[in-house]
Formats: sequence, C-alpha cells, structure tokens
Amino acid sequence: MDLLDGLVERARSGGRATPDEARAVLATGDGDLLDVVAAAGRVRRRYFGDRVKLNYLVNLKSGRCPEDCGYCSQRLGAGSGVLSYTWLQPERAAEAASAGVAAGAKRVCLVASGRGPTDGDIDRVARTIAAIRDRHPGVEVCACLGLLGDGQAGRLREAGVDAYNHNLNTAGERYADICTTHTYADRVSTVDKARAGGLSACSGLIAGMGETDDDLVDVAFGLAALEPDSVPVNFLIPFDGTPMAGRWELTPQRCLRILAMVRFVFPDVEVRIAGGRELHLRTLQPLGLHIANAIFLGDYLTSEGQAGRADLDMIADAGFVVESAEESTLPAARRAAGVPVGVGPSAAPVRADLVRVRRRGAGTDLPPNA
Repeated sequence: MDLLDGLVERARSGGRATPDEARAVLATGDGDLLDVVAAAGRVRRRYFGDRVKLNYLVNLKSGRCPEDCGYCSQRLGAGSGVLSYTWLQPERAAEAASAGVAAGAKRVCLVASGRGPTDGDIDRVARTIAAIRDRHPGVEVCACLGLLGDGQAGRLREAGVDAYNHNLNTAGERYADICTTHTYADRVSTVDKARAGGLSACSGLIAGMGETDDDLVDVAFGLAALEPDSVPVNFLIPFDGTPMAGRWELTPQRCLRILAMVRFVFPDVEVRIAGGRELHLRTLQPLGLHIANAIFLGDYLTSEGQAGRADLDMIADAGFVVESAEESTLPAARRAAGVPVGVGPSAAPVRADLVRVRRRGAGTDLPPNA
C-alpha cells in the first residue's frame, strides 16, 4: 500500500504520520492487517531492533480512590471487588518489585490510587524507592501517583524516581464523558510538571471506551504535543461495578491497528502494550510485539495478567529478546536531541469470565505473578 510505504519511509527518517494518515491506518480493513503490522514492524525494528522492554507494576495503595474515572475499578463507589489496602510498607513493596526484576523487568512502576500525593506520600515513596534500590541499584523507577502539585516532581526526582506516568486516556473533547472530578487540562498539567521537574514523561491512552477513530487520533496527537518518552496503550478492562462494565467493543484486529497508528505517530518512542492485552489481543498478542517494544510483565494493578513465564515464552517464540538493564531503551538520536529520560467494529461477545480480580502479589500473602 502506498500509504504504508510512505509512512515507513518517513518514520525511518524521524518523521511522524499526519492526523489524516493516522485515521487512514485505523480505517484499513482486516485484509490489509498483516501489511499494517509488517509496516509498523519495520519502524519498530529501525529504532528498537528485536528488544522488548519489561515493566513491572507494584500497586502501593489499592482502591478507595475519590476520583470517578468511569473505566477504573478503584473509582469512587466502585463495586468491582478489587483488593483494597493502604500503603504497603517499603520492604513489602521491595519484595514485590524483586519478583519482577528477577524475571527480567528493567523498570518498576510504583502506583498508588488517589487524586494526587501529599508531601507525606512522597516521603513514603522515597522510603520505598530506597528499599528497592538497596536490592536493585540499577533498576529504573517510574511513579504513578495522580495529579502533581508544584514542586512535587522535583522532590520525586530527588527521591530517585526516573519517570512519571500520567495518562491522557482519551481525547480532550470527550474527557468529561469518562471523568468529572478532574479535567483533561489537569492531566496535561501533571505531565508538563513531571517533565519540568526532570522526570521522563510516560503518558498514554485507553482504547475501547466508545471512542471514534477521530478521538483516537486526537488523543495520540495530544500526547505527541507533550513529548513523552513512553506511550502505554491500554485496552479497556470492563470491570463489573464500573460504568463501563460489559463494554467489549474491541477485536484483536482493531487493537493491532490502534497499536500501529500509535507507532506511526511515535516512531522512536517506547510504545508499550499495557492493560487488557490478554483480553483483547488474545492469540494475536505476539503480533503486537512486532509493533510495540515494551509490555507489562505478569499482573496489573487490580486484575491478573497471563503468567509471567508465558510472557517470557511469548517474547522468545516471536523472535524477540528481553532488553537488558545495560541497554538504553530510546535510540541515540532521540537522546542526543535532549528529550528527557469512523466508530470501531461491532461489539465482541461479552466475556466477563476473562476479567480476573487480582488476589496475589502486593497487598496479599500470596506470591506475585512474575
């Protein structure tokens, strides 16, 4: 396809897709799917070779969130039945992180539910990072603690945080449809504060919430304006007890087209397949690795992922290797540039049995999945 050849040629020279081209990628048919994956794969290999970066989530504080994000199992008043606990002690968090690092994770992502951190919360996170770094001095640490106040990004940087995650999730014009307790502008402000405080920006999206192709393109270019170093692509996990329960709009083919669109917009940025990949990509997960260069290993914040061993086997079987701690994720040219470290297809049948509430790992007495 001329569209794909042009996108590959431009991306391999450092350019990104235009909004119209991004929409065109999303509008391709299933008969062209392998061509789309192959084209995105050529861009992925240009910048990231055959490496897959493993990220590992540790949920430091689960549930009890005062925000009303419609997609979230930890939202205000959710009846999702997920684990609910207050801050993990540093050593418990370090134990959980160690399981992921031992399995090959290069980055540990420390997440806490809530609107945003207090100064005391940042002190807690600092102690947790110290405990993790005592065991694993070289591990990357990403924090995801909600909306940041003035000066908090700098304090996190001093505490040893390398990156900060705060997703835009969806297009600005429809943000109020999924959350009313904070705004899209609040999220943009937090990403800006993270970068200004010396943290690598990690910000992505959630697909499967009723968005159109235009919405997906809008959020992709909203993210591009923020210059993130990593872009997690989440696929909605429709938890019971949330406003989006029973929403199964995605097909594996749709998910792959979304990943490819994001890759063409972010040719030299870490694109990560995040929550929901097992539910929506299903047996096509390995094809996703030909587009994205990172995944989360094992479980997510409140739901179970596939076995960590299965993740590692999938990477090897697809012809990829786990990125080592000694390797730099971002390509050299990007580092040298001074960048800080139509409606979708018909709904798929409801498969509520696929969503498994996490009952192991952080906050429990059972071993983690890694």
